[in-house]
Amino acid sequence: MTATVHPLHSAAPGTPAPSLDPLVALIASDMNQVNTVILERMQSEVPLIPELAGHLIAGGGKRMRPMLTLACAKLLGYGGTRQHKLAATVEFIHTATLLHDDVVDGSGMRRGRRTANIIWGNPASVLVGDFLFSRAFELMVEDGSLRVLRILSNASAVIAEGEVAQLTAQRRIETDEERYLAIIGAKTAALFAAACRIAAVVAERDDADEEALDAYGRNLGIAFQLVDDAIDYASDGNTMGKDTGDDFRDGKVTLPVILAYARGDDVQRKFWKDAIEGRRVSDEDLAHANALLEESNAVADTLARARHYGQRAIAALGRFPDGRAKSALIEAAQFAVSRAY
Repeated sequence: MTATVHPLHSAAPGTPAPSLDPLVALIASDMNQVNTVILERMQSEVPLIPELAGHLIAGGGKRMRPMLTLACAKLLGYGGTRQHKLAATVEFIHTATLLHDDVVDGSGMRRGRRTANIIWGNPASVLVGDFLFSRAFELMVEDGSLRVLRILSNASAVIAEGEVAQLTAQRRIETDEERYLAIIGAKTAALFAAACRIAAVVAERDDADEEALDAYGRNLGIAFQLVDDAIDYASDGNTMGKDTGDDFRDGKVTLPVILAYARGDDVQRKFWKDAIEGRRVSDEDLAHANALLEESNAVADTLARARHYGQRAIAALGRFPDGRAKSALIEAAQFAVSRAY
């Protein structure tokens, strides 16, 4: 089947912007089942565990990854119920990594709320993250598929590798684009890919369908992260749920910085080196950084790359029949990019 071309760009005046609403509507009843599993499995006789886990799980996130598991199951016409526990598994893995990330990053806000580590402290956040990882693996074992277990456990290991790679790249201005794409391919895209791929396993589809859904999720995850990188320099706390310039002040070498540094003269490169190494982090320095990003087209080119990966995600769906599920997944990819406009 030849893939239909679905352009990825900002909506024309008067046309509605891409939205996750079709995806949410598609899997609403299934998501209720997933939420029931999540609520049941985050319970513990230790009161702090559900209290802390509930703070993050109820924090207004899009639940993008479990929604993808459910939507891909719909795309394949799967009529069973295994996807409910597996979507909850995906959400637990994601939530556990967020708890650990916030400790590593020293974050104070996520999705517009105080992070768990600020409220309950770093030790509690790490340990509850461990609890959620354990619950995720319990759910995988209950599913009974070694193939599913292999996909999700591998994704968990890859995510951890990506986080370590990002940590070692922090404040290292010489990080290049290739290495950075490898980092986000691991820390962000791996779980998107796994969330989609496991739907093909439970639906008992062939390797080609597995690979296609993996490609959709992987490319979508990269696009999603690149847009986050871009709008960190151009958004406000209400848009991103964190303060503008957090990546800059934390010394994170994201793609806009990599591009601006590569295109800068000696003076500009020295500024970026000083900034990333923590010597230029004032509001005035952030304003100067934004001016350099604008001058070098670094943010615009980061978004262009995001559109490229979004288009690749859509193209990966070409082998599947048209229908409500496919349309919702296509619009989810368009939404991932259009958030920047």
